[in-house]
Amino acid sequence: METTTQHISPEIAAVIADNERFIAEVENYLVQNGTQFPLTEWLTIAEYTKQFGLKSTMVVTNWMKRGVIPKENILHVPELNDIRLIKAVPYTGGEPHE
Repeated sequence: METTTQHISPEIAAVIADNERFIAEVENYLVQNGTQFPLTEWLTIAEYTKQFGLKSTMVVTNWMKRGVIPKENILHVPELNDIRLIKAVPYTGGEPHE
């Protein structure tokens, strides 16, 4: 029986390499600042929306503006395309539930 090897296109390989570099940059940045932020505990706004079943990312953005999500639970990383990470704590329109 002959085994076939699937080849990855150069475009896919480039995307994979870019993603790996991005993850390494994020981990490196967080460690360089002397504080560790485990990526399992911090989510992008889009991932936060999905994980906690919210209607849209605007809900999270509005909570951030109104202070429902406290500033210490928002990590702003300007060096990585101005990404904002939210601590993976469930919130309602009012107080957090830990």
